[in-house]
This record gives sequence, structure tokens and C-alpha cells, in this order.
Amino acid sequence: MLTDWFEVIDPRFNSLVLGNVSVEKLWTGARWTEGPVYVPAGRYLLFSDIPNDRVLRYDETSGEVTLFSDRSGFQNGRTLDRAGRVVSCEHGGRRVSRIEHDGTTSELCASYDGKRLNSPNDVVVKSDGSVWFTDPTYGIDSDYEGHKAESEIGASYVYRIDPQSGEVTAVATDFAKPNGLAFNGDETRLYISDTGLSHDPDGPHHIRVLDVAGDGKSLHPGGSVFATCGAGVFDGFRFDQAGNIWTSAGDGVHCYAPDGHLLGKIKIPEAAANVEFGGPKRNRLYICASQSLYCVYLRTTGAGPTTLPA
Repeated sequence: MLTDWFEVIDPRFNSLVLGNVSVEKLWTGARWTEGPVYVPAGRYLLFSDIPNDRVLRYDETSGEVTLFSDRSGFQNGRTLDRAGRVVSCEHGGRRVSRIEHDGTTSELCASYDGKRLNSPNDVVVKSDGSVWFTDPTYGIDSDYEGHKAESEIGASYVYRIDPQSGEVTAVATDFAKPNGLAFNGDETRLYISDTGLSHDPDGPHHIRVLDVAGDGKSLHPGGSVFATCGAGVFDGFRFDQAGNIWTSAGDGVHCYAPDGHLLGKIKIPEAAANVEFGGPKRNRLYICASQSLYCVYLRTTGAGPTTLPA
């Protein structure tokens, strides 16, 4: 029998969750947690407490949460690149940055067409090394999660940074507030959440899917709505190995099949902002939810490598 933490909507959900596990509350004490990334080489998770302008580190071996960095540019989403370096979105710095292997920080992008970015929100690295990120205005809307300012670009786009030239191109320009993003397994499609509901009561609160063009560097326009959120907005999300999407929502984590059907929910007593698969087998789902960090073991594994580096 499944625990009270899970809500089964489609019987397929039963094959993805474990009936004898509970959601664990690992830590609390933030104002708004976001941007989890699992670093398998060190078995730790980095995540943001955006309003407090700090990055925290959860050690999977000891269970301790410590300060990783502060005054770090009001960082939000982050990911690992193909070399294992942490790529981060900075609200305060209005840029995308990367921690190099020697510990120094490099700037990957801070402007587009001669104008400062709004406040990069979430980021993903494609297999060719290109960096794709969203740029809504949340970090410049107020001084709470960044520095209040006017948008120089005047819109919220999705961008691609070329891995060789560093050239920045806008790959999607018709979103209200593009937020979380992820490629499917073969990178033929890019899924992007739109949280425009935050600024407009009639605004979008869904995930759209766009086909990647044959050049691998651009997107076919338009796309289609993959799923609409029935509880708040979808923020950050991840794929598992079977192509299911695990996405944050106002009432916890929602799981969608590749066909767009809602399979079930992980119920969290706080609004979820983002998720990340971790652990040596990538079967531990970390959940950043409001003031706290949660996790739960699943029967499925996250897309990507399933073992620690040798």
C-alpha cells in the first residue's frame, strides 16, 4: 500500500514509486529554496536560498547542510556541464556564470544584443556543450530576489550560448515568463515552463514543448502545450529514464507521462519550486520547497548517468 505522501491518479504511477518510503524533510530555514544540482563526484547537492543570497550544500554522506557561498549574486537555477562544472543563473549579477575546476568563476553571458539580461532563471547544457537558459524578470521585479531595475530587453526570452564562439542567440521569444527547461532524452525536443500567471491572472501556467531544428541550434516556433498546472505554476522539472517529467507545483511534485497524462503527485506541505535526481543510483528525488529541502526515494531513476565517476 502506498503511503499518504503519494496520490495515484493513473495506475502507471504505481510502477514509479515505492510503497514503503516516506518523504524526508532534510533541512529547513530558508526564505525560498531553488536551483538544486547534484554533484556525483562529491555526493552533495547545491541549492539556493535566493532572498538570503546564499548557496547551501547538502552532504549526502553526513546529512549536514552547510553554507557553500554567500553574496553569490542571488543565484537561482543551476546545472552541471559535460566537464562536471557548475553553471549557475544569477538574478543579482544578471548573468550566467560557471565555477571552473580551480574554483574561480567565469562569466558565460551577461547581455544580448548589447543590452543587459533581465535575471537568468534556469539553465541546461546540451550534449554539444551549448548552454540554454531562460531569462524572465523575477530578479529585477523587486529587491527581494535581486535588484529592482527596468528590463533593458523589454521581454523575457530563452537563449542559447554557443560552446565554441560564445555567441548568444534568442531561441524562443514568445513566452510570458519562461522558467524551468529540460531536453528530452534524445534532445529532439525542449520543454519549457511558462509562469506568466505570476504577473497576469490570465497568464500561462503550463509546460510547452518545442521541436529542436535540424541544426541542433534553434527551435521550431510555436510548439504545443504539454501540460497545464492545476495547482499554482510549474517551475523547475526533470526527466526520468523512462521519459516521465517530475515537476514542481503549488501542492508538491507532479509526475507526467511522455504522453502528457498526469500520473500522480508527491504531496509536500510547502509549495515546490524545483527538483533534482541524485544519489549514486539517481533514484533519490530532491525537492526544493519554499523554506525547506525534502527528498524521497523512487522506483525510477533520473535521466543521465546512474553511477558515480570512477
